[in-house]
Amino acid sequence: MQRTQFDRILRRAATILSVVILSLCLIYVSTGVLLAFYYEPTAGGAYNSLRMIDTQVSYGWLFHRAHDIAGNIMIAIALVQIVVMFLGRQFRRSWLFAWVSGIFFTLSAIGLDWTAMILDWTQEGYWRFNIELGNIQAIPVIGTQLRDILTGGGAISSVTVEHLYTLHSYIITFAAITFAVLHFAALMWQERQMYKEESIQLAS
Repeated sequence: MQRTQFDRILRRAATILSVVILSLCLIYVSTGVLLAFYYEPTAGGAYNSLRMIDTQVSYGWLFHRAHDIAGNIMIAIALVQIVVMFLGRQFRRSWLFAWVSGIFFTLSAIGLDWTAMILDWTQEGYWRFNIELGNIQAIPVIGTQLRDILTGGGAISSVTVEHLYTLHSYIITFAAITFAVLHFAALMWQERQMYKEESIQLAS
């Protein structure tokens, strides 16, 4: 009985965290859309456009900061939720869709952070990405091809920024929103199922 009650608390906590994740995802996407109006995805323009957003655009610094904070917290909460779901045994067949969608959302959130590392075109981001490219190139068989796709077939340049911006703003963002909504819907459906089962048990 105690274990069942503990599982119930963990599952309710996972549902609450899914609401937080979806809210953070919407904040991240909405602030990203606002930043996109002024952001210039080129090697020279990326840094200057973000600096202009922070200093000249009304409340630009606020949207920029909210975008960064939402992205970082989103990853942290998603990782915490995976632990909570695991402890609540939400990886079993009846919870499989919620579990898998949560895993894919977490990977998407990490992908958003990874593709953003060079979008501000700072020295730190440049050298971090350069190291990551070395790791990618070391992957057997497909490493060199992946590096060429990301960089545009050469050194890190404006083409690289455009490729990462496309991945970040369109492909991975769409995937993150989709998985966040599916994950939230799956957990809410499981909540209703659990509530029905409890009602039947009480009635009997």
